[in-house]
Amino acid sequence: MRPVAKTAKEPKAARTGAEDDGSGGAPPAPTTPKMKNKEYERELRRLHGELVAMQEWVKRTGAKVCVVFEGRDTAGKGGTIKAITERVSPRVFRVIALPAPSERELSQMYIQRYVPHFPAAREVVIFDRSWYNRAGIERVMGFTSEPQVEEFLALVPLFERMMVNSGIVLVKYWLEVSPEEQTRRLESRIDDPRKIWKLSDMDIKSYGRWEEYGKARDDMFRASDTSWAPWWVARTDDKKRGRLNIISHLLSQIPYEPLPPTDVDLPRRRSTADPADSPPLRYIPTPFG
Repeated sequence: MRPVAKTAKEPKAARTGAEDDGSGGAPPAPTTPKMKNKEYERELRRLHGELVAMQEWVKRTGAKVCVVFEGRDTAGKGGTIKAITERVSPRVFRVIALPAPSERELSQMYIQRYVPHFPAAREVVIFDRSWYNRAGIERVMGFTSEPQVEEFLALVPLFERMMVNSGIVLVKYWLEVSPEEQTRRLESRIDDPRKIWKLSDMDIKSYGRWEEYGKARDDMFRASDTSWAPWWVARTDDKKRGRLNIISHLLSQIPYEPLPPTDVDLPRRRSTADPADSPPLRYIPTPFG
């Protein structure tokens, strides 16, 4: 049995965010108060234990898991990925965040630069943006042509069926944030030296194209929300609740098993070295004590 109850699949329209008003705006955000840090840390600690159990199951069974994160700018993809990976092994969980394509990559078949990063046995690969760039930012910002977008949307379901048929567990998430919250988060980056690196020229250019991104999202859902690779939408105006909801849902998609309890006794340390033989050590300064 899975330690986290599996979420029942919703009707297609509910999963893809089609409850939208059609204008490209965000679905209505919940009115639940934002989660407090203490509750968040408690639940995250519990889910981290389950992610470790999932990791050990992946290692033991040779499973191949691929998780795709797409969504609005500032919707919290990076923070969610960090929450997923901070307590697991980087040898099992790999995060792929590709830069803009090089001249050589632009000359390749579009999907080619993503394929080498796909998971092998005993790996979980997380894409922080993915091949869906073609249907999203490339389309909205004019980096690709409409015929290329149409070809991509026609072929991507077949490509993902091949992935699934090869044994890859493919889970796709779209993170949705309200326009008001997106504005607040972008403004918070302007004067914060910890966040300024997140505010790119592309973010600023994209900001005024909310409706275009909404239309591109909906076209992408209509073409690529399939029974073998469905889209799952997470509302993330409350980052903490969003992260916990996504991790809980991800766990429900993987048939892992709980870790058995461990009973380990540390052996006694052997002491054979002579402290006088140790070389002098150069310690770092300690301005913080």
